[in-house]
Amino acid sequence: MAQEAELMPKADAERAAASCQSVLDAINAVILGKADLVRLVFAAVLARGHVLLEGLPGLGKTVLAKSFAAALGLKFSRVQFTPDLLPADITGSYILEEHAGGRRMRFYAGPVFTNLLLADEINRASPKTQSALLEAMSERQVTQLGKTRRLEEPFCVLATQNPIELEGTYPLPEAQLDRFAVKIDVTGTDRDVLKHIITTRKDGRPTLPSEILDHDTVLRLQGMVEEVLLPQAIAEHISSLVALTHPDAEGGPEEVGRLVRYGGSPRAAIWLAQVAKALALIDGRPGVGFEDVKAAGPAVLGHRIILQHTARLDGETGRGLAARLIEANERRIIGQ
Repeated sequence: MAQEAELMPKADAERAAASCQSVLDAINAVILGKADLVRLVFAAVLARGHVLLEGLPGLGKTVLAKSFAAALGLKFSRVQFTPDLLPADITGSYILEEHAGGRRMRFYAGPVFTNLLLADEINRASPKTQSALLEAMSERQVTQLGKTRRLEEPFCVLATQNPIELEGTYPLPEAQLDRFAVKIDVTGTDRDVLKHIITTRKDGRPTLPSEILDHDTVLRLQGMVEEVLLPQAIAEHISSLVALTHPDAEGGPEEVGRLVRYGGSPRAAIWLAQVAKALALIDGRPGVGFEDVKAAGPAVLGHRIILQHTARLDGETGRGLAARLIEANERRIIGQ
């Protein structure tokens, strides 16, 4: 209960919100018509999470990643995932070199040694290559030949993937999906935005934003996310919500038992709390509200709810089910 009394100073929250809004304004000027997407990606980055963007080619996913790296003043690397990509192409490898004193092994760091790594079309690589990112994403380190090297903070993987219906894709295993704080569906662009793009941008190529924040400021904002208050009612909402995603949950909804094969892991609750805190900080609020859980919930829970095969054939999605569970559980918590 001591945490309930410790609120972030209002002035600190307002300064953080102003910095965040400057970043959002700069990126929204590049990524047109997708303000909610930009806000949620930024929240995941501030929460020290990784982001998976799914959508058809040409919807601006790569430009979004480059824009964040530019606006936040972070080191950026890009890996184009292809079927012939090897794990060492991501993590780096040892090379045997000749020297005056003889031969010795030298480590050449791969593109994962950066601040923001764009894993472009991640599901076009083989499962073995996809798994090369697991240690980096979970533990912020890379181990080669028994030697462990820490990755510099902040470190964020922003991965894109094509829908699995497209040719040449390998579905990401559940263990790797669970490493992503959020999975966001990138939808198409409406006609007014399309008109603006073709009439104002040569070849449709936008100019990346200027640097708004720097490396140290990003780290400071990430630290402030930890200071955002998580009220007991919200903690109860999140914990009971994740528990209700399991088909064997006591007193759980009938549709979960019918549609779901596996529910969310404890990591789902952790990331839902963290991303909700980051959304509150972006808005300049010292504590998490129900609206933050509603905004973050489908993106955090959707890819962690594994549906029955028949449910997928009927058009059900984990994201849609998560949204319904959030609404119902919020009403239950408020009504207590």
